[in-house]
Amino acid sequence: MPGLENYSKNALKVIGSAKAAAGDRVRIVKQREVYEGTLLPRAELGDRNSLVIKLDNGYNVGIGASGAKLKKLKGDMHTLEGEFGLQKWREQAKAKLKHDPNKPTIAILHTGGTVASRVDYRTGGVTTSFTPEDIIHMFPELAEIANIRSRLIRNMWSQDMRFEHYNLLAKEIEKEVKAGVDGIIVTHGTDTMHYTGAALSFALEGLRTPVLLVASQRSSDRPSSDAGSNLICAARFIAGSDWAGVGLCMHEGSSDDTCLILPGTKVRKMHASRRDTFRPINTTAIARVKYPSGDVEMIADAYEKRGKERPKPRLFKPKTKVAILRQHTNMWAEQFSAYKGWDGLVIEVTGLGHLPTSEIDAWTREHRKIFGELQKLIKGGTVVVLAPTLYGRLNLDVYANQREMLQAGVLGHLSDMTPEASFIKLAWLLSNYPKKRAKELMGENLRGELTAISEVDTFLI
Repeated sequence: MPGLENYSKNALKVIGSAKAAAGDRVRIVKQREVYEGTLLPRAELGDRNSLVIKLDNGYNVGIGASGAKLKKLKGDMHTLEGEFGLQKWREQAKAKLKHDPNKPTIAILHTGGTVASRVDYRTGGVTTSFTPEDIIHMFPELAEIANIRSRLIRNMWSQDMRFEHYNLLAKEIEKEVKAGVDGIIVTHGTDTMHYTGAALSFALEGLRTPVLLVASQRSSDRPSSDAGSNLICAARFIAGSDWAGVGLCMHEGSSDDTCLILPGTKVRKMHASRRDTFRPINTTAIARVKYPSGDVEMIADAYEKRGKERPKPRLFKPKTKVAILRQHTNMWAEQFSAYKGWDGLVIEVTGLGHLPTSEIDAWTREHRKIFGELQKLIKGGTVVVLAPTLYGRLNLDVYANQREMLQAGVLGHLSDMTPEASFIKLAWLLSNYPKKRAKELMGENLRGELTAISEVDTFLI
């Protein structure tokens, strides 16, 4: 049976007795319990003797085939997902896509993630949809906000991003700006979206158009999905503000009432599954967007405003080798010498900028070896940059061992950049400038990645 190959012979016998197939609506009766839903294919792993159906509440359940009776039901409560229904709603969506000169035009560029996904109840799986018709069908409010263009750039997991993908996105965004769009939304997976926000911030030099990265923490087949509200708030912000630059648009709290516009270079994913996982680091959010009204409240006092200038992309050299090393106790010199020959190394340090480089007893002799390896790296041409663990600012002029690292050529004094922004900035600088100039620019604020004054009210907001 197509789509049901991974079921056991016993399970297939139960399914075959009802002449059911994957995607059919079925009723399963077992031990006086009744379950109704959509019969699903099953993964290769797990109990092959369990029948898997998607219940009407959106959740999947497995029922042991032994002793179960299955009946195929007539009709399909999800007829819109049938071929006729699919064509019908696409035609309806096309009518909404008619260009309105009184509305702004927003291009939605997709790299994957769950924002552009929907449940296909013929199979019970989540499928991705990238055409303008698909997007308007899933989120009809968008057609009321703007003229929508939508296309796929890459369909990928965010952890698979490389410098080449940042370059691709920068070029595609440049095309959309040249075409005259009023704003661009990039859908993205959550895990590395803060890296991409920083990468586009640096690569799109001279950007005077809003570019917002949008993701969702919850799959679209769950009632708690944040895909729609995040996407709609991003469109509302583009249509209702004069802000320009690269930012992220995600939930402010656990409810759907507001989203935050966050700076591309000073943000981080802070939780594996919460919808308010992205938080501003050492700064405030740019703006708050109320949902569903779309009212925009600017939070940032100063920001880049829109203009007609086109960005001049300055791209990453794909073979640039930069790494992040996190400090911990009981480190070894080999951890540092491993980066011999690399272009750059960002070290995520503790406190004001500490590394284990002091010998205080026989057990810490290894620490002087670590300092020796740092010296060798720097003399060998590797740019070594320190970054705060997360919040706060480094000060390498307080303790003797820190001043010793400064004299050796370690960078990062007074930095409040996140480790991720430091990594991206260093790779971008080394891709576009001679090494001496790149080292100078690491200490200068180029895209809002460095703040001049630390604000006490920007901690854990």
